[in-house]
Amino acid sequence: MLNSLRLILRMIKFEHTLFALPFALMSLLVASDGRPRLGVLFWVIVAMVGARSTAMAFNRLVDMHYDAANPRTVARELPAGLLSRGSVLLFTLATAALLVIAASQLNRVCLVLSPAALAVVYFYSFCKRFTALSHLVLGLGLAIAPVGAWLAVRGEFGLFPILLAGAVLFWVAGFDTIYSCQDVEFDRRVGLFSLPANYGSGRALVVARLFHLLAVLLWLTAMRRAELGPAALVGVGAVSLLLLYEHWLVRGGDLRRIQRAFFDVNSYVGLVLFVFVAADLYIL
Repeated sequence: MLNSLRLILRMIKFEHTLFALPFALMSLLVASDGRPRLGVLFWVIVAMVGARSTAMAFNRLVDMHYDAANPRTVARELPAGLLSRGSVLLFTLATAALLVIAASQLNRVCLVLSPAALAVVYFYSFCKRFTALSHLVLGLGLAIAPVGAWLAVRGEFGLFPILLAGAVLFWVAGFDTIYSCQDVEFDRRVGLFSLPANYGSGRALVVARLFHLLAVLLWLTAMRRAELGPAALVGVGAVSLLLLYEHWLVRGGDLRRIQRAFFDVNSYVGLVLFVFVAADLYIL
């Protein structure tokens, strides 16, 4: 059982929970004026872990036959036979329950909206079958994080988390568009949709740049809306440089460094912005 759990965590790349978690914590800090209750902080983290874990496990389940046919993904744990569908399904259900339990410990609003959050993150797994805008749906799935954290504290919607969510949506859509350039030929062959497969990698990379420009503008607007100081703005500037570096790594459609662009650079984006926002709240 422990070995299966280890393989599942490797399969869903559990460490990439860090992609969206800093934005949830950022929203949590701003919503609580820098003084979050420990219980709320704990259950927000649990909800984040549950949401991303169930979404990724579900995606691996429904895409198993595509992963088995794609040379890039054939070695993944499910198509390689290292894990059974039953064990992954059990993990998917357990982590979905974890999200709902965490939401129930926060407030009624979070509990009522938790099925909607699950519906969004599950829906993404089917989008490549019928739309090239699946990248935006993936972004929406991660964009739930800052809104959910805000609701956990205040129990109502606010403009800051919505702006932050919009930025996360376009940031994720941008880097997912870049990542999808690896599968252009496969997606076309099996009839899957993506911006690179539908319009070519060159045009898709231009759209990815536009997505990231929108993300930066929304981050700036969110920081101004929250009346954060210069440190937060410097953080947005630092994140902008990271995104510029990401696009430089894949300039001209060169995908040899796409792993560094996708995994390494993006793992720092949320962390960097969170550190600068926290500095604004606690130091300056």
